Formats: sequence, C-alpha cells, structure tokens
Amino acid sequence: MDTLGTISTRFGFDLFKELKKTNDGNIFFSPVGLLTAIGMLLLGTRGATASQLEEVFHSEKGMRSSRTKAEENKVVRIKAEENKVVRIKAEENKVVRIKAEGKEIEKTEAIHQQFQKFLTEISKLTNDYEVNIANRLFGEKTYLFLQKYLDYVEKYYHASLEPVDFVNAADESRKKINSWVESKTNERIMDLFPDGSISSSTKLVLVNTVYFKGQWDREFKKENTKEEKFWMNKSTSKSVQMMTQSHSFSFTFLEDLQAKILGIPYKNNDLSMFVLLPNDIDGLEKIIDKISPEKLVEWTSPGHMEERRVNLHLPRFEVEDSYDLEAVLAAMGMSDAFSEHKADYSGMSSLSGLQAQKFLHSSFVAVTEEGTEAAAATGIGFTVTSAPGHENVHCNHPFLFFIRHNESNSILFFGRFSSP
Repeated sequence: MDTLGTISTRFGFDLFKELKKTNDGNIFFSPVGLLTAIGMLLLGTRGATASQLEEVFHSEKGMRSSRTKAEENKVVRIKAEENKVVRIKAEENKVVRIKAEGKEIEKTEAIHQQFQKFLTEISKLTNDYEVNIANRLFGEKTYLFLQKYLDYVEKYYHASLEPVDFVNAADESRKKINSWVESKTNERIMDLFPDGSISSSTKLVLVNTVYFKGQWDREFKKENTKEEKFWMNKSTSKSVQMMTQSHSFSFTFLEDLQAKILGIPYKNNDLSMFVLLPNDIDGLEKIIDKISPEKLVEWTSPGHMEERRVNLHLPRFEVEDSYDLEAVLAAMGMSDAFSEHKADYSGMSSLSGLQAQKFLHSSFVAVTEEGTEAAAATGIGFTVTSAPGHENVHCNHPFLFFIRHNESNSILFFGRFSSP
C-alpha cells in the first residue's frame, strides 16, 4: 500500500496528462480532494467496480488492465454461484453476507485509515493559514442507505448524511448543496452543480471541498511588483504583474530536462508551493512525457533539493476552472463506476440500480504578494542575467506548480499556468 503522498502525486500527474489532451490553457485541480471523493465511493462499491477504484490507490508497475480484473471477477462470480448452496438457509446467508462485507472493508481499510489520519492532521494546522477539507453526503430522504456505509463514511472521512427532498424539490436541493459548497470554500466555488444537473431521480450527492489560504513564509514586497511580459509561446505574450524577491529557497536543477524546481514555503513550513519551470519558453510540452510521478516525488524530496540563493520572479495570478470528470476518470480505468449495467454500489444500499452520473470538480487559486488562496470542490451525482552566485527562476513562460502538505507529502492542488 502506497502512502497518500505517493498516491496523490501519481494520481495528480496522471489526471493532468489526461486533462491536457483536451485543454491547452491553464489547468488546476485538487488531487487530494478528488481522491477523498473516490475513497468515499470505494467504501460503497463491491466487485469489479471496487477493483477498478482500488487500482487508483495502488501502483503495481504495469498495472493490470481492467479486462484482466474483469476476468478475475468472472472467477469470483462463478465461485459466488457455487456458493448459492450456502445461501439456501436465510440465517446462514446473513452470516455469509456480514463476513463478506467485513472482508471488503478489511481489504481497503489501509486506504481509508490514511485518509482518516490525513484529515485529522490537516484540521490541526496553525492559525497562520486556513486549510479546510470538508465532506458531506446529501441523500434522498425516502431512500434507504445502509447504516454501515454511513458509519464508515463518518469514521474515515468525517462526512455525515444530510437528508434532502430530491423527489419533490430537486432544484431547491441543488441550491442547498451549492450553498454548502460556497460556505466551505469562502464563496470561491459557486454553482458547483449547474441548472438541471440534479433531478427527481437523484438519490445521493457526494461532495468534497478543499479550501486553502496561506501566507508566504516571506512575503513579496508590493513595491517590487512590476508589469512584465508572460510568453505563452515564442510568438505570443500577455502582460502580467510580476512579483520578485531574492532569497534562499529549496532548489534543484534538472540537467537532463533543462528545467528547475523551486520550493516556496508558507508560514511554519507545513505547506509549500513547488514550481517546475523549463528553461525554454516552449519547454514544458517537450518535457512532460519525461516526467513521472515517481520522479516528481524524488526531485522534491528534502534530500534532493538544496538551499540556494534565488532571484525569483513569479507572476501574480488567478486560475479558476470547472471539470466534468466522468469521461476522464473512465479513460483512466474507472468506467464501471459510471456504467448503468456494471456499477455495483451494493455497499451503499441494498436496493439495486445506483450509479454515479456526474463527477464534477471546480477549483480556484489566487497567488499574490501575501500568499495563496485556493479552493476546490468535487461533486459526484452519482531571461534576465542573474547576479553572481544566484540562481535565476524567472516564471515568465508556462510552468507546473503544486501545493503540498509536507508532513504527509500529499498534494492538495496541482496545476499548469500557461495563459494569464
């Protein structure tokens, strides 16, 4: 079982590569937020659906395809057929089912325990910044959810179920959910669920929000911020407000990639923003295929980076984005969760037919002289020459950046800034 840090780095980078296939502008999302939502789904899935979601949390090299998994599940299904004999007696049947439930949870318990620990840790952070990760289930008040599922979601993900009236008041319920998301993200994420996205047939909406507002360990002086060009490519530029400071930062130069990585700490060093900047204006596209999640973890580890005096130029910027990730996550191997015929959510409810219909994610980040404000919400319905001895990190062309919780190495937010 990998650590949440490794999982969030791998998942974040894999999702970024999938998103950039159809998006050549800015990209910004919360790996930890999305993984939390997937973890809550995993608690309620069984069979092949659960196997696909579990794959997200494991990194066996050359992961077996979902087809192999499906084959394995056929064998399990055949065995289950053989076990029909056991199910003849109703009382014995109950015992078998309870044991099976226990085994499903046991198998993934390590994953859920990591989230439990992480969510508890992150809620203890100091007053120097706000980090708020919130989870909530909104369930149709007439629908029967398994108490065991609700207990587990509460235990591991600190998420309670709020009964709502989807049947008679779908739009009012939608507004209520959006209002909860706004309150948890300091009104940075508005209308996570757009008009018409929730109907009278909706049974459950699972929501995760991540909000962060942090001050830099050393603020940029506003008087040093100057208008400058940011080059989207070699022929196109836009004006940005470029912040500057010269100080000691964690730094590493990647010779093979001709790129630099810089760590910019927030107050108390509990969290940091990392910037990966290629030397060339159009260098990011060229090197992305040479970067792996494992390398990102290695390059940004304390043993790999060293303290260097750096002339840092970082644009003041904001990025806001919304994604419907159903197709993207299906392409990453989670198709059963959204399939009308294959989805198995029998761990959530003994009534059949539940399926995830939407996987919406909205995010926001603002980087200023004082620090960074960032938020994300997931809803599932169902060059300048430098002075001698100084490194120069001049972020005036596309770069990757991510905000990391240093103790757990978990990536709260991941993005690409390529267009002011």
